[in-house]
Amino acid sequence: MNDKLIMENYLLVLKSTVEVYVHGTLEASNEEVRMTLKGHLDETMSSQADTYDEMTKYGWYIVENINKKEINKILNKVTSSN
Repeated sequence: MNDKLIMENYLLVLKSTVEVYVHGTLEASNEEVRMTLKGHLDETMSSQADTYDEMTKYGWYIVENINKKEINKILNKVTSSN
């Protein structure tokens, strides 16, 4: 297993964990539980951002910018479907 694959898997775990903490935070029945979950959510989101930054530094996570024409095309398609 190489470093890129490890980082990709770690990023996926972090993203899944964020989803769990979001739902837990929203559904918590008392303030103490909610604040504990929110603290873990914040920490996990920070780790996700750090991991993303590290991956982009090595070229392992590439984000392509989309031009305004393509954005408008997609928006028109979505809004005309409603």
